[in-house]
Amino acid sequence: MPDLRDGESVEIQGSAAKPYILKNIGGVYSCTCPAWRNQSLGIEQRTCKHLRFYRGEQAEQQRLGRSVPAPSGSRLTKPKAIAPALLLAETWSPDADVNGWWLSEKLDGVRAYWDGNQFVSRQGNRFYAPDWFTAGLPSLPLDGELWLGRKAFQRTVSIVRRQDESDLWHDLMFRVFDAPQANGPFEERIECLCDCFSKLRHRYASVLPQKLCRGAEHLQEELDRIVSLGGEGLMLRQPGSRYEAGRSATLLKAKRFHDAEACVIGHQPGSGRHKGRLGALAVVLPDGTEFAVGTGFSDAQREQPPAVGSIITFRYQELTDRGVPRFPSFVRVRQDAEQPAV
Repeated sequence: MPDLRDGESVEIQGSAAKPYILKNIGGVYSCTCPAWRNQSLGIEQRTCKHLRFYRGEQAEQQRLGRSVPAPSGSRLTKPKAIAPALLLAETWSPDADVNGWWLSEKLDGVRAYWDGNQFVSRQGNRFYAPDWFTAGLPSLPLDGELWLGRKAFQRTVSIVRRQDESDLWHDLMFRVFDAPQANGPFEERIECLCDCFSKLRHRYASVLPQKLCRGAEHLQEELDRIVSLGGEGLMLRQPGSRYEAGRSATLLKAKRFHDAEACVIGHQPGSGRHKGRLGALAVVLPDGTEFAVGTGFSDAQREQPPAVGSIITFRYQELTDRGVPRFPSFVRVRQDAEQPAV
């Protein structure tokens, strides 16, 4: 039977007018069909008839570790995860004086908490790192990022979500930026971490460098430098600050975003507090790429959303491998724009 090598994709015709795309990223197989997308399972545990047809039933059974594919919408019973009490950042505003604060690169990876025994996500779910990756890490709880490199977010996610302790972890690094349970202000915690890791000389873990911010001009220079290298942005830490759970103004994130325009092709209904009004706009780019914009709206805009056929400006962080904007956020309706050719 045919198979997909890592990073490879293939089109297969299904019931829709457009063919579906099968893809393998780090051993995580995906399909663009609704049956694959709408499952409640983790992405590494999903399958569909198109993957089973292309790869073969036996190959899919071996990959998933079960003889019968789980039906769409099914849920696996597992212990309830306990989320770690992490420090979360506010967004930096240009009028905020950050002279004397600590600067570090905002890594485009996966936030990970080392509890002294294993890695867990912000939601408390375990990351199945191999023993050789964690060997030698201190028993001291650590806050950091599992990182592959700049512009490699998708591949990082595909590796850390696997549950087979894959050798692909060789490509990752654990960049440590705080010690949540260490006493003292930020400077003392960082000094403790640097001293610890200078003795460990760990192959897969290191302390993220920090530098003092010399003011707004220096911040802009560093932000431009990081973004020009393909980085996501900067993190700013207030001097003398303590580690506290939840969102805090002692930790700020500064990023650059891109703006673009798209044509509205539909309205997706909201849920929760947005039930009965707009949840997201379905939009299309001039090249035909379709996606949804679900943030950035006021309550009034959700009650009376931009009309189908109107042109909106949205802000996003970067493009995925398939050309889809990451983290799109609504900015405004373009009253003076003509509908772009699709």
